[in-house]
Amino acid sequence: MTQDRPVDVDEGPSKEGLAEVRRALSEAERKDSVGALPYLRQAADRLTELIDESMAAAVLTGQASLRSAGAQAGLTENAVGPRLARTRALGAYADDRGRVTASGVERAKYDLESGVPRQPAAAPAPMRFKPRRST
Repeated sequence: MTQDRPVDVDEGPSKEGLAEVRRALSEAERKDSVGALPYLRQAADRLTELIDESMAAAVLTGQASLRSAGAQAGLTENAVGPRLARTRALGAYADDRGRVTASGVERAKYDLESGVPRQPAAAPAPMRFKPRRST
């Protein structure tokens, strides 16, 4: 599904996003251990989004391969594809397993150069730990 608004490929993390992380950490600093938890979670979630968007920009601009972008972020190669699938720039290029592969990145680069990048249908929810059993 394409929209009229093209996807922007940022050169780095947004100042607004970094400010949100700082605000959440500042709030956490003023709280006790229990009260700080929601703010720390908010900061961690936003920071994860910024890392993912920066990785997407790095692979789209040719500054890094999937493997090297993941390595720079401290991730294994297998963790990169699902995280890129959650980004604005590459979410529409995820395969049916919910991963962005090298071929998806190449298609995204081509579409970006031609001025018609795909748009993801909706922003996915943040990844969460799911226990295998209830106990």
